[in-house]
Amino acid sequence: MALKESIEKQGNWLFKYRSFLPLIILLPGLTWFIYKISERGYMNPWWLDLFFLFIGFIGLGIRIFTVGFTPKGTSGRNTTAGQVAETLNTSGIYSMVRHPLYLGNFFMWLAPVLMISDLWFALFFCAFYWIYYERIMFAEEGFLRQKFGEQYMIWAEKTPAFIPNIINYKKSILTFSLRNVLKREYNGFFNMIAIMTSFRVLAYYIIDNKFYLDLTWIIIFFSGFLIFGTLKILKKFTKVLEAEGR
Repeated sequence: MALKESIEKQGNWLFKYRSFLPLIILLPGLTWFIYKISERGYMNPWWLDLFFLFIGFIGLGIRIFTVGFTPKGTSGRNTTAGQVAETLNTSGIYSMVRHPLYLGNFFMWLAPVLMISDLWFALFFCAFYWIYYERIMFAEEGFLRQKFGEQYMIWAEKTPAFIPNIINYKKSILTFSLRNVLKREYNGFFNMIAIMTSFRVLAYYIIDNKFYLDLTWIIIFFSGFLIFGTLKILKKFTKVLEAEGR
């Protein structure tokens, strides 16, 4: 199989399981986190991990800005069943970067990685993330190139794949849909908070041999859990979060 077809095949497979496969870096990350805490004998101050959480929220903000302006059946709404695109997104954040959701994911995953406070592991994560998502992006773009032809090529020629060019920004043709954001983003929001909170609980246990959590992080965790639980119930049992055309 030629290299192009091989990478595209890998990308389609990785895309199908993209919600679960990034978790494979969580196990070595957790192992290295335990080792580093045990070796140092101390943990990050609460405010430093709070800063890392802020970096994660930057990623969440990118996703919110993307999802809030994304209509149904466009190049930003692919599913596990495969690539889906009735129209090509070229306005809003898609006028600055071709893969804003993956950019957002990067910062959301980077946040707990930074809690380990190890430069080499952070660089390993960046390399892993690039290799992983490069294949997914390659497969997606192959589909879009085939579906939209010259329209896609013109857009791709002036729009970076991963690092936004704010000079290119063109206002979205749609209004922002908060309902669409709340419906789609509550899982990632709470997963990030839960992972980072678990890291702090684990660090305290390793150092002091007891379960403990700072008041700030207790408030963050239970506030996140309340938001997550409320949105999950609303999505499952009501149509409050449904937005026409989204």
